[in-house]
Amino acid sequence: SGTSIGANIYEAQYAQSTLDFISKLEIALKESSETSFWLKLLFETGYIDEKRFLALDKKCTSIRVVLITSCKTAKNNLSQGNL
Repeated sequence: SGTSIGANIYEAQYAQSTLDFISKLEIALKESSETSFWLKLLFETGYIDEKRFLALDKKCTSIRVVLITSCKTAKNNLSQGNL
């Protein structure tokens, strides 16, 4: 799921339309949520320690924030006819 985030963002760069672009970013956003789940599971099962979990979860959250903002901006631009 973690690598899927980057793959979908990369694919969004070559979207066929603004709606396709938004769709790819929203898929990346869902994958970031799934990644957060897996990180929590790895921590809770003792596969990774707390320090590593916190660092990775912070990065995942940062990516999610950027994706949420990007989706909102693209939707706003679409509704205003800017794209």
